[in-house]
Amino acid sequence: MNSDFSRCLSLLRQEKGISQRAAARDLGISQALLSHYENGVREPGLAFVTRACSYYNVSADFLLGRTLNRDGTTIAAEELYDYSTEKDNVLHGSILATLNKKLLVNSIGVLFDLLGKTGKKEAINAAADYLGAAIYKLFRHLYRADGTQNEDFFSVPVRQFLAGIPSADMICTEAEYVEALAGHAKEKGKFPPMNNDALMENYPGLYQSLLQIIHTTGERVNCRGNARKEGR
Repeated sequence: MNSDFSRCLSLLRQEKGISQRAAARDLGISQALLSHYENGVREPGLAFVTRACSYYNVSADFLLGRTLNRDGTTIAAEELYDYSTEKDNVLHGSILATLNKKLLVNSIGVLFDLLGKTGKKEAINAAADYLGAAIYKLFRHLYRADGTQNEDFFSVPVRQFLAGIPSADMICTEAEYVEALAGHAKEKGKFPPMNNDALMENYPGLYQSLLQIIHTTGERVNCRGNARKEGR
């Protein structure tokens, strides 16, 4: 039984708003045993998993961390919600947030379309993992800044998060990304045209966002580099 099970079991109880004692009584076990299950000290049998699924009205796949949908279904790519298609696509309360979101969404769209044309699955997966880790880090910092949130929501322990485990994961996935692209080149795989004219023609509108990110990031990085030089 993986750690996702114990974490999910604890979160479902807290979401239900009941004490560990009450949940244990309803599930027909002792509070001590439920505590062991929720903390990953002991593994439950199939009978308990079945009762817990019925009690919390979730599927076994969800309880075991195999899917994010409580009914156990998986989501196909075409079923994912695309916020960018909304008519009035503005984040509530901030034009700046909306602008930055669109710049990133458009640029990521160009990136993954180009990667898709290479057909290199390892590079696509590594890029997704890298960006996913970046989003994870930023969201978790935002989540914990409030100071009142329950961090059991995350499977990575707080100390490991603060020690930089997600940052280490980003370094590893970036290395995997570079290695995958190098392998594709060595295999003489095809790369899509990426010169300015080709990108302007193939991604009208979207390419402007990518150019903006390239420009602002370059300016920021160079500024930091110059500041370090002047400080020596």
